[in-house]
Amino acid sequence: MKIDILGTEYTINRYDFNNKPEFEKNSWNGYCDEVTKEIALVNMKTFPGCENDSDEKLKKIEKQTLRHEIIHAFFNECGLQDSTLQYGGGWAKNEEMVDWIALQFDKILKAFKECDIV
Repeated sequence: MKIDILGTEYTINRYDFNNKPEFEKNSWNGYCDEVTKEIALVNMKTFPGCENDSDEKLKKIEKQTLRHEIIHAFFNECGLQDSTLQYGGGWAKNEEMVDWIALQFDKILKAFKECDIV
């Protein structure tokens, strides 16, 4: 799948956990590569410890992960990935900030729609 992020095409690919060294090395279930313009997601059925989780739960995790990585892509493409770096990590690389936006976006969008401002 391909997605437009502020005029830059990103490819979204899904891999089994063992097929991407980054997943195992970092215990990640997804990442956004600002150089190759790829968002890599793990097939959660192959993520260690999730083998017995319901398909519904795994699908929710995959959607949350994709939202999270898309937010990273937006930060990358608007120039915030580099200018934010500082000792200890800058705000645009802060996982809590990205998580907050990704997790709250549907609620923010709903409120915007209710106010007819989108």
